[in-house]
Amino acid sequence: MLKIAWGITGCGDKLPEVVEIMKKLKNKYNLDVDIYLSKNAKIVVKWYKLWQVLEDEFYDLRVEVNANAPFLVGKLQTGKYDLFLVAPATANTTAKIAYGIADTLITNSVAQAMKAKVPVYIFPPDNKKGTVETILPGNKKLTLYMRDVDVENVERLRRMEGIEVLDKPEDIEKVILKHIEVKKQQ
Repeated sequence: MLKIAWGITGCGDKLPEVVEIMKKLKNKYNLDVDIYLSKNAKIVVKWYKLWQVLEDEFYDLRVEVNANAPFLVGKLQTGKYDLFLVAPATANTTAKIAYGIADTLITNSVAQAMKAKVPVYIFPPDNKKGTVETILPGNKKLTLYMRDVDVENVERLRRMEGIEVLDKPEDIEKVILKHIEVKKQQ
């Protein structure tokens, strides 16, 4: 069984889509998924009315207290997880990771996972120049204009060893299938 640590940041853009995909994949592939939320993710997840959905489907939601609590780093470094998925990732989280700042639960866990050679996958919605249409709570549409600095930080992530940047939520399934195949060969 594939064991995944799923980090959620305070990014609302594509959050409902990511949650829906993770629910589907968990059931389709019998995944064992633990969720770790940043402090702001808790606020955003509740704003999107997805807290109960996550609790019902994934049972145990762990919310950041500080950069080391809950102790995700230890679980990543001792092989409890096959991979660490951060989806969606805010522009702030992306920038911190791109510049080696590890002062939150998610950014510290990414840094430490990389040191332990645990595969890290990050989906930052701000990954291409131009505009992105997103859906707010209540199904209101919002057009976001990507800042050059955010796109540059994503490009910096792409060049980092140990991190794979996902361009869209649907790419998560490809990652899962790749790791399921690796486990079969072990």
